[in-house]
Amino acid sequence: MKEKLQAIKEEAIAKIEAAKDLDALNEIKVNMLGKKGELTQVLKGMKDVAPEDRPKVGQMVNDTRFAIEEKLEAVKKDIAKKLREEKMKKEVIDVTLPGTMHMKGHRHPNQIALEELERVFIGMGYEIVEGPEVEYDHYNFELLNIPANHPAKDEQDTFYITKDILLRTQTSPVQARVMETGRMPIRILAPGRVFRSDEVDATHSPSFHQVEGLVVDKNITFADLKGTLEQFAHEFFGPETKIKLRPHHFPFTEPSAEVDVSCFKCGGKGCRMCKGSGWIEILGCGMVHPKVLKDCGIDPEEYSGFAFGIGLERVALLKYEIDDMRLLYENDMRFLKQF
Repeated sequence: MKEKLQAIKEEAIAKIEAAKDLDALNEIKVNMLGKKGELTQVLKGMKDVAPEDRPKVGQMVNDTRFAIEEKLEAVKKDIAKKLREEKMKKEVIDVTLPGTMHMKGHRHPNQIALEELERVFIGMGYEIVEGPEVEYDHYNFELLNIPANHPAKDEQDTFYITKDILLRTQTSPVQARVMETGRMPIRILAPGRVFRSDEVDATHSPSFHQVEGLVVDKNITFADLKGTLEQFAHEFFGPETKIKLRPHHFPFTEPSAEVDVSCFKCGGKGCRMCKGSGWIEILGCGMVHPKVLKDCGIDPEEYSGFAFGIGLERVALLKYEIDDMRLLYENDMRFLKQF
């Protein structure tokens, strides 16, 4: 038995010393010390050993196991050390090399303009409200006094998904949803992306952004609308900016107007920016139509309100003197870095 254990130990140590990697070591461990290993088989033969010799044989088996395990651990540490050294050589860092410059991102010109718009109206007590881009015809048209035969509902202008579901053409549906809740008073700003079937050119896109405002309360007049827009123009374009309201027509407001601001580039004298007129059109507005109030569950005899819609890209183009809307979406870093 002694000679057999000695032979097992020598064989195991020789194999361990010849092992090149951790997988080979694990295989040796299983073959020698596992449930079906050679040393385990010796232990199973203890029943054939004379009772008086079993303690001595048991001690010899344990000594052999300890010697094999000790050698396994020593070689394992040596292999792991060599592997770590090889990895360190491959991952060496030359600290004398210059660092890699990482480009920092920044806000898009559209986002800059939107945040400035929101700042102006939040300062006047407005709440920012958002709504779904995929909208029901009921909110996008019907509640806004746009009947089924209205030209604005022509499929050439609107992206329909089904007969009753579409990509919203304006952010006015958000106003209808807020009015429908019946919570008074209302003073909201609704920014968001809208969609219309337009050809892409310097001033048009099938996807763009609007910022619409709505105020509904008792005794709201057109004078309140004019004062609000003057305050907006002064804060957004400069304190010397003037506004001019021209009569217009929108189905959801009555009376309605389009608003021009005095050219902030030339001060109204006439330049390339304002095409020599001294004025620049920026938005549409008006008093909320009584039918719109009634359809949204608000009593037009008790409440009145005004609404306005601003094209975000339009004011961004004007504010930053950009002459082509497509530049905002082409992701040309030479252009975007300017902001």
